Amino acid sequence: MARVVKVFVTLRNHWKKSTVAACALSYGGHWLYGKHCDNLLRRDACLAAREFGRQQISPQEQLKKATVILNPAACRGKANNLFEKNAAPILHLAGMEVTLVKTDYEGQAKKLMELMEQTDMLIVAGGDGTLQEVITGLLRRADHESFSKTPIGFIPLGSHNSLSESLHILSDNHVKHITSATLSILQGETVPLDVLQIKGEKEQPVFALIGLRWGAFRDVASTIKKYWYLGPLKIKAAHWFSTLREWPQVHEASVSYMAPTLRPPDLPEQKPQRPNLMYRIARRLKNYWYPPIPGNTIFVLVFVCLSYYNKSDRMLKLPDLLFVLQRIDDSLLVCVEPDSFTVGDFITYVQYSFCSMTSPYCPVPFPLPQEGAGFYNIDNEEYEAMSVEVRLLPRKLRFFCSAERREQLLTQVL
Repeated sequence: MARVVKVFVTLRNHWKKSTVAACALSYGGHWLYGKHCDNLLRRDACLAAREFGRQQISPQEQLKKATVILNPAACRGKANNLFEKNAAPILHLAGMEVTLVKTDYEGQAKKLMELMEQTDMLIVAGGDGTLQEVITGLLRRADHESFSKTPIGFIPLGSHNSLSESLHILSDNHVKHITSATLSILQGETVPLDVLQIKGEKEQPVFALIGLRWGAFRDVASTIKKYWYLGPLKIKAAHWFSTLREWPQVHEASVSYMAPTLRPPDLPEQKPQRPNLMYRIARRLKNYWYPPIPGNTIFVLVFVCLSYYNKSDRMLKLPDLLFVLQRIDDSLLVCVEPDSFTVGDFITYVQYSFCSMTSPYCPVPFPLPQEGAGFYNIDNEEYEAMSVEVRLLPRKLRFFCSAERREQLLTQVL
């Protein structure tokens, strides 16, 4: 008892050191517990992936080839570590042949996609900008009609992963979010997604999965990071300081569009004719005596870190995944802010008052003034603003979606 009293007396006499030590021990314990929980999530994901790898395949069947598109220096060098710890072991245990190509500079993913050979699946690990680069390079190919049928997986490693909200059930735990997205690729559930084709007068078309944004809200978003020292007030502060420099903030443009039209029926895919009996017997004998040798396993990751706010006063936007699953016609959204717009509305991000649906089968002209038009945000990537035509490509690409998220969306539809 005397020893216990002595300990309490010592803690009371050195209360400052005791407080610092208690805080350090509490933080360290919480950190270690979080690491332990992350390891349990990784182990469960690897056990689930091992079940996929143990599935038997016929002798004539090839291993699935997956091309995963890595910029190791992106996001302060954390992307490579996140991928290797959370996603790479799952793909290894699933028994897939994975190919690696590293990117060294921005825009290289577009060039790599133009040179990439046919693969069973394409996996993009990164953020919104990475995904936009990959689909742009894919749809610029001469054989994009056949290549666009390749299913695409998205592993959210960026600061902003807008598409992940539609494809996967969100989680506050980053490790769980990454592992569940990787497992959804193995499950094989896919959903169709629309694509926006944005074409200028001279430039090659750019393709987007989220939308095109232009205006005062987009301009303010690029300045938010300067007010980092204001913490949670930095967004409102950026809007308020912007009104001090200039008000009203007028952006002149004209948009013409047509009403939505019914989507033509989906044509069934033509199945190739089955080879004759003698050819099938010869192929099976060849695969039996000379089994195919699996290739080397290499990894690829393309990653871009994004930090843009998603509002704009003129916006061409794709409907969300729920709308894609339940709709009977194809269309895109044209959103414009109201005419009577006050400073208070601007600071508190008032919602758009004008919203219309347009037809995908004719381009939407979006002409702008020749000078001082500013910049666009196309899938949260910055482009110099110019007059463009926007066309909707309905259900152009197929993305892997978690079974839980797909069931949740279909339940909402019903």
